[in-house]
Amino acid sequence: MNTIEKMKTLIAQLVEADTAYYKLDKPIVTDREYDAVYDELLSLEKQTGIILSSSPTQKVSGEVLDELAQLQHTRPMLSAQKTKSIDDITKFIDGREAVVSWKLDGLTLVLRYADGKLVQAITRGGGAVGEDVTHTVRVMSNVPLEIPFKTAFEVRGEGVISWANFEKLNAALGEDEEPYTHPRSVAAGAVRRLDARKSKGLGLEFFAFELVSDNNLVCKVDQFSFLEASGFDVVPNDYICAQDPETSSKLALDPATFPYPVDGLIIEYDDLAYGRSLGATGHHENSKIALKWEDELYETQFLGLELATTRTGMISLTGMFEDVTIDGATVNRAFLHNLDILDSFRLGIGDTVKIYKANKIIPQLAKNITQSDTLPYPTACPCCGSEPVIKTTSGGTRLLFCENPYCSAKLARRFVHFCHKTRMNIEGLAEKTLSVLIDAGLLHNLGDLYSLQSHIAKLESLPGLGQASAERMLNAIEKSRKCMLNQFISGLGIPMVGRSASKTLSAHFGGNWDAFEEAIQIGFDFTRLADFGQTMHDNIYTWYSDEAESAFWRPLLGQVNIQKENKESIIMNSDNPFNGKIVVATGKLENYTREGIQMKLLSLGASPGSSVSKKTDFLIVGESAGGKLDKARTLGVAVLTETQFEQMLAGEAV
Repeated sequence: MNTIEKMKTLIAQLVEADTAYYKLDKPIVTDREYDAVYDELLSLEKQTGIILSSSPTQKVSGEVLDELAQLQHTRPMLSAQKTKSIDDITKFIDGREAVVSWKLDGLTLVLRYADGKLVQAITRGGGAVGEDVTHTVRVMSNVPLEIPFKTAFEVRGEGVISWANFEKLNAALGEDEEPYTHPRSVAAGAVRRLDARKSKGLGLEFFAFELVSDNNLVCKVDQFSFLEASGFDVVPNDYICAQDPETSSKLALDPATFPYPVDGLIIEYDDLAYGRSLGATGHHENSKIALKWEDELYETQFLGLELATTRTGMISLTGMFEDVTIDGATVNRAFLHNLDILDSFRLGIGDTVKIYKANKIIPQLAKNITQSDTLPYPTACPCCGSEPVIKTTSGGTRLLFCENPYCSAKLARRFVHFCHKTRMNIEGLAEKTLSVLIDAGLLHNLGDLYSLQSHIAKLESLPGLGQASAERMLNAIEKSRKCMLNQFISGLGIPMVGRSASKTLSAHFGGNWDAFEEAIQIGFDFTRLADFGQTMHDNIYTWYSDEAESAFWRPLLGQVNIQKENKESIIMNSDNPFNGKIVVATGKLENYTREGIQMKLLSLGASPGSSVSKKTDFLIVGESAGGKLDKARTLGVAVLTETQFEQMLAGEAV
C-alpha cells in the first residue's frame, strides 16, 4: 500500500468513526484509538506535504441529521488543537495570561437571543451548518428563555448530563432494556429528538463557554462574568499564567472528582483581541489548545473474550483480564469494538497487557506486551452455537455476526422489542423470561405469543415462572390483543421505523393495517410522508419482501385486533388544497395548540411535518416562527399565515 492509499484508508476509518459518534451516538472506537489514527494521518500529511480534500484534519468532526432543519452558523464552529504535554501548554501560554476550563463531553450548542428572548438553538453540526434544536433546548432546566441583554446575542456552550443523572437513568431502565453507555450519547440523542417532550426529565443542562457577540469585552474572564450576570451557568474556569506557581496544580485537575463527563481541559488566551489576531486553520482556532490527560497504564494478564449476541445478531467482544485496581475501583473487563481492534492487539490467553481508564472513566485496553497472537476468532455464537460470519461495513470495519434466525439471543431481543411498554405493552415478559420460553421450544415467531395459553401446564413447570407468574403473563398477552396500528408497526422491528414513524403511518392509513399492506403491494412512495426519507422507504420494502421476516411476523395477523384510529385522525374532507400535502406549522398560533393543528392537518388528509425540507409543501407560521421560516424561504416553500391557512380552507384566494 502506497502512502496515498494509506492516507485514504486512515481517512475512511476516521469518517466512519465520526459518523458513529456524532450521527448515530454509538461510538465504535475509543478516544485513544481515534487519536492514534488521527495522529498517523497528520504525520503522513506533514511528511508528504499532501492533504487530501476529505481529510478530517482540515474539518470539524460532526454530522447534521436529515430530520432536523439546517441553520448556518454566523461564525465557523472550529475545534482546538490537542496535546498531552504540559510543556506544550507552557509554550502555548508563553508568559501571557490565560484561562483554563473543563472540556465538557456533551453536545456543543449555539444559543441565539433577540430582544432578550431565546429564538434559536443550533448544534455544532459540521462546523458551518448545524441543526435547529430550539424545541429541545427550551426544556433544559437551566437555559434562560429571557435575558436582560436586549440586543442581538449569541452564546456557545455544551449540553450535558451529569454522572449522577446518568446513573439514575440507567437505574430506572427495565431489566429488558440495554443500559446507556455514556452521558454524552444520552445528551446528544435527547437534544436532537424531534419530540421535545421525550427529552424532559433526563437532566439536560447547558454550560456556556463562549460569547460570540461583539460587546466590547476585552478579556475571556470578563466574558464568563458577563454570561453569569446574564443568567447562564458557565463552564468552571480559572485564571492561569506561566509564571504563576499554582499553574501546574490548576492543570492537574482530576476528572474523576468532577460531576460531569469531561475529556480534557481548554486553555485559551485571556486577551481576546490577541487570540483573534492569531487566526485559525480549517480545523482549529489558534487562540486555544486542549490538554488531554496522559493515560496511566496498569499491567495485568489477559484471560480471554466474553461474547454477547445482540438483537441484530452482532456478537460483541469484551476482553477479560485479571483484576486491577484503578482509582479505588476494581477493573477486569474492557470492550473491544470490532475484529480489527482485536487483531491489532495480537492477543493470546496469558499475555501481559496494559489497560487504562479513558479520560480516567472508561476501562480500555492500551497495549499487549507479549503479543503471542494465539487467540483464535470465536467459532460459535455464545447463545446458539452457530458458526458466526464476518461482515465488513462500508468503512472497512469487520464485525462478527450470528446469522441463525432462530438464535435465542436474537429471538429473545426481538420479542423484547415487540413486547416493550412503548410498543405492544405486554407486562412481565422480560428478556430472561422470553429466553426460557424460547429454549423450551414454545416461541418461534411472534404469533406464538398468543398460543401460549395452550401450553399452560408446561409454562407452570418452567424455571422462574410457576402458576401465578404464568397467569399474569397470559393475562398481559391477552390484554395486548387489542392494539393500535402504530403500536403494532413499531413492534415489528422494521429498520429505522420507530414510534414516531409508526404514528405517521398509522395516521396516514387511518389505523388500517390492510391499507398499509396494500400500499406496499402497489408500490406506494413513502417519501411523500413527513420525515420519511429514501432509506426508510427502502427499508419498508426490503423488510416486507424478506421471507424469513415474513415468517416471523405474519402469524400475528390472525391473533391481534388492530383498532381503527379515532374519527379525528381520519380524513374528513379530501376536497381541500392540503390533502396529500406535507404541511409544517411553527410558532405560536392563535386558534390552535401544537397538537390541535396536527390533528386538523390529519383530518384534512395532510401529513404534518416536524421540520422544513425540500419535500415540504406549506409552512404555517405563527408568532416567533424562528429558523423554520428562514429555511422555508431559502427552499422556496409556500409560507402561510394562520389567516391565509383558514382562507384556503374556505376556498378563498390568498
